[in-house]
Amino acid sequence: MDLVTNGIRSMSRAVAVALLALCAGAAFAADQDRGTGERAPAVHRITQSASYMMIDPIYTTVTDGEKPQGLLMVGIGLDVPEPGLRADVNRLMPVLRDAYVRSLLIFTASSVRALRQPDVAAIADRLQRVTDRTLGRRGAKLLLAQVAMRLTH
Repeated sequence: MDLVTNGIRSMSRAVAVALLALCAGAAFAADQDRGTGERAPAVHRITQSASYMMIDPIYTTVTDGEKPQGLLMVGIGLDVPEPGLRADVNRLMPVLRDAYVRSLLIFTASSVRALRQPDVAAIADRLQRVTDRTLGRRGAKLLLAQVAMRLTH
């Protein structure tokens, strides 16, 4: 009886190892770039939506008079469902980013204080207007992902 039990346990382990090897081989093959033997580059996506376009966070300096007090970080993305407009956004991304940075610099200098929370709704409205003006039309919805302030004093 012990011989049979040990044989089954050994076979179960062997089957488990074989299954693991098969799964690992399948995963490795899926990562390969169509037979060239090179791994496909990893792509990190926030969402599966093809219309979402992530924009790198924008940082501005929070000041008190002329003395820097910290940083304001604003993370945004755009939802652009129309393919033609999405192509325009891709083409105009450097111009859009520059317009966002300029607008946030002005907003931070005039409206953000070190010991008060920034007005998130005002930031979203302001950046949506910048988006519409820069693109020359509506259709790209600004999505505010994060607003954070880090004080240095």
